[in-house]
Amino acid sequence: MSDDKTQTPENKKPQTSHIFLELIICVIIPTVVLKYLSSDDYLGPVYALIFGLSFPLLFGIQQFIKEKKFGFIPALGFISILLTSGIGLLELDPKYIAIKEMSIPLLIAIGTIVSLKTKYPLVKTFIYNDKIIQVEKVSQALEEGQNQAAFERVLQKATYILASSFLLSAFLNYALAKYIVKSPSGTAAFNDELGTMNLLSYPVITIPCVIVMVYAMMYLFKHIKRLTGLGFEDIINQ
Repeated sequence: MSDDKTQTPENKKPQTSHIFLELIICVIIPTVVLKYLSSDDYLGPVYALIFGLSFPLLFGIQQFIKEKKFGFIPALGFISILLTSGIGLLELDPKYIAIKEMSIPLLIAIGTIVSLKTKYPLVKTFIYNDKIIQVEKVSQALEEGQNQAAFERVLQKATYILASSFLLSAFLNYALAKYIVKSPSGTAAFNDELGTMNLLSYPVITIPCVIVMVYAMMYLFKHIKRLTGLGFEDIINQ
């Protein structure tokens, strides 16, 4: 028992620290740079854009080196940063920011549904994985009750609920970018608007999408309990 108590804080502390570190590097620092260092008195619009977006870009590369794998979602995030940089540096019409912001979660939604036809459905990456669920115990209980086919149908519906969260994100991303980013790209005003959009995207977009994702998880947990007879504490990986 003493081992469990000593491990719990150690497990939670790095995870919490990682979330705060990611928030600082990917949201706060780029926002400050884009909003306050883009004038000609400081870095100027071009160098501020490069400098600001380099933080999440380098953070993504560092995570790739650490994890030693490049998944579908990180790849799209990497592409998203490059596209934002390209739109600003090439001084393209700001409408492309809204299109880009919409296209990334839209691609994830499509990829989530299409992945059902593969051996590696994305729903298992987001929800049905060893970090959240005791997959081995659940799989054994499903096999003993011969409920694998019924569970696959549940997993399919959970996938559609999950995909709807990304569709919601696509709509909110487009609406937020269209509303905020209006100045010509390559200007200090454009960078300032990018910073504002980056800052607001978390409360405006992330919270509603997380609510939908949590609903998908609750749906999955409910039917795992029904099909396996396991208690909630036996399903959740603590």
